[in-house]
Amino acid sequence: MNLPAPACVLTVDLDAIVANWRMIAAKTKAAAVVKADAYGLGAAPVARALAQAGCTRFFVATLAEAVELRDAVIDAEILVLSGVEEADIGTFTRLRLIPVLNSQAQARIWAGRPAALNFDTGMSRLGFDGDEPVDCRPMLVMSHLACPDTPEHPLNRRQLERFAMIRSRFPGIEASLAASSGIFLGADYLFDWVRPGAALYGVNPTPGRPNPMAPAVRLEAKILQLRYVDEDTTVGYGATHLTSGRTRLATVAAGYADGLFRTLGNRGHAHFGDYRLPLVGRVSMDLTMFDVTAVEDAALVEGAMIELIGTHASVDDLASEAGTIGYEILTSLGPRIQRHYLGNA
Repeated sequence: MNLPAPACVLTVDLDAIVANWRMIAAKTKAAAVVKADAYGLGAAPVARALAQAGCTRFFVATLAEAVELRDAVIDAEILVLSGVEEADIGTFTRLRLIPVLNSQAQARIWAGRPAALNFDTGMSRLGFDGDEPVDCRPMLVMSHLACPDTPEHPLNRRQLERFAMIRSRFPGIEASLAASSGIFLGADYLFDWVRPGAALYGVNPTPGRPNPMAPAVRLEAKILQLRYVDEDTTVGYGATHLTSGRTRLATVAAGYADGLFRTLGNRGHAHFGDYRLPLVGRVSMDLTMFDVTAVEDAALVEGAMIELIGTHASVDDLASEAGTIGYEILTSLGPRIQRHYLGNA
């Protein structure tokens, strides 16, 4: 059966993701965080590419994610951040999955099998208390930084010091503290393993500074209809935009059901070539309108694709306009968007 041409396409550059991982792996041993379907990009193809490049350890959030990933990456270590429940011990054992233990209850359930131990050093989220005794010899001790994207925040140093003390209780055991932004806080934060996630996918781990990572995604949407409207014409739900002159509008096949945030209404932009196209009116579920008056009529036709993320605007740029972060942009990209992969999957 011939499938219709996609209305919205996410192009994922696997070679760029591998290059980002290799850059980080040159600092210390690097795992890869592929939870949330590799931040919306596709865990199976991303993990296969990274495994072929030499990545031997992957982190996911849930057991269900780990089960799916085991089919894609047969020999790698897969660690589950949410820990283990008694009913799932058989699945963990059969598929050679490794829980990240967060409590005494989980440690009792797991009963000495290979595991990582997660300690809370300042997040007040998952993990053992920093001074809590643990009757377990793990393969890895780890924690998570709360403010690594703010290098000057004093909690970074306090968490580092707390984690160093915890690590001293486990001589000979490898340690991991830094995820994407923490990797760039300095050598003291690297320990034996780092756990990059969003940085692999091109999100800037050093906000306010030049992005050290290669861009890895491009998002395009199809123009379904072009029309001219007169001055003082309202656009979209709520009539929140009023044209200031004769205007050419492009209605594009992407909306908040696809992950194009509603907060982008009257503040977002797309690009067609070097033309910057203002988003006008509200983003609706399936459709969004852009002012394309600046583009010559003959250059832009129905069926053409406009760029939402790519050469002219990064995922962080789109996130800034939406009032959020690149992590949320990527993980919100919906299933209607067709994923297309460049490089070795």
